[in-house]
Amino acid sequence: MQNASSSTQLSPKAKRKSISYDKYGYLFVAPFFIVFIVFQLYSICFTFYTSVTDAAGWDKILNNQVIGFENFRQLFDPSSKIFNYFWGSLGNTVIMWLFNFVPQLGMALLLASWFTDSRLRLKFQGGFKVLIFMPNIITAATIGMLFMSLFSYPVAPVNTLLQQFGISSAPIEYFRSTPISRGLISFLQWWMWYGNTMIIMIAGILGINPSLFEASLVDGCSSRQVFWKVTLPLIKPILLYNLVTSLVGGLTMFDIPHMMTQGGPNDTTNTVARFIYTQGFNTPNNFNIASASSVVLFIIIVICSLILSAIMKDREPRAVRRAAK
Repeated sequence: MQNASSSTQLSPKAKRKSISYDKYGYLFVAPFFIVFIVFQLYSICFTFYTSVTDAAGWDKILNNQVIGFENFRQLFDPSSKIFNYFWGSLGNTVIMWLFNFVPQLGMALLLASWFTDSRLRLKFQGGFKVLIFMPNIITAATIGMLFMSLFSYPVAPVNTLLQQFGISSAPIEYFRSTPISRGLISFLQWWMWYGNTMIIMIAGILGINPSLFEASLVDGCSSRQVFWKVTLPLIKPILLYNLVTSLVGGLTMFDIPHMMTQGGPNDTTNTVARFIYTQGFNTPNNFNIASASSVVLFIIIVICSLILSAIMKDREPRAVRRAAK
């Protein structure tokens, strides 16, 4: 009897194998879902709800009534005061995004191709990558304040240097010029993010099978031909990722224009995100208009992202598709 009872008892190793640890996985991922539901999902749902209410002012934020699409009508009605303000802000945002993203993508591709080219064998690559990426780890508000101090009027380092070298006879009011203000914002956005885009591009290029590059070198292809015929087609998913993330970041641009120009001169650097901020948190606190603008911006981003995905999608030649059928 003693031997029989001892044989039925499980060994410690067998007991550990019989214990299921699946439930602990839910405990580890639970904090993410809790934070997402409380701080993001609820906010998104509340924004969609507020966009169809008359929540103008703090007293109406909770005690409001549903008025349908009246807030959206104001955004799309040319006779409305909000119409020019909103769409003008969107135009400013698109202009400044294009002027920083096109050079950003071009510089990132160029540097990524240099750093991954086995023929060049650049020295001190790690140091260059750190220096190029470093602006990305500085907060945008800090950079905005720094450049506002550098280009302020009348006494500022840039004006002082220009006068000392005889380039300018009088201080220049940089932030009263629309081209200079937009150019500075676009430059800062480019300077901050081209290093991050470059790192992502390098990661994508290093993920390509090295045998493809070796075969192209054996065939006598130049570095330029390898880049255009091998590298660029194979990093399309990485390009799409950079396009979409830059589109989202560009259309929600807020911190640098807000810190440097406060939307001036004459609202020519006012962005959609800053328009939403001023509508919601400046008197008379039009939370309904701010929410409706957020919903419209969300729809624009989704549509543009789908268009980019369709353009960048790999398509098989017609002959291949017919053969498959």
